[in-house]
Amino acid sequence: MVFKWTMMVVYGFMRILQEAHYNTLTIHSRSNKMYHDLKPYYWWKKMKKDIAEYVSKCLICQQVKVKHQVPLELLQPITIP
Repeated sequence: MVFKWTMMVVYGFMRILQEAHYNTLTIHSRSNKMYHDLKPYYWWKKMKKDIAEYVSKCLICQQVKVKHQVPLELLQPITIP
């Protein structure tokens, strides 16, 4: 028997968002990537908005944002004695 994957309409989506966002392979993916990863398999109303809202509330994602990191400076050559 061959099974063809079909899109699943979802009503309780919080569990799916948790598993997709904290998956060891994706490790806190941003909302756009997470949406494109889930889109072939799941669908619900306002899916993209729900994913963006879920990712924006993630504490780890807020701490790792680029604007919170120290800017890089130009590399300085090390003098060899």
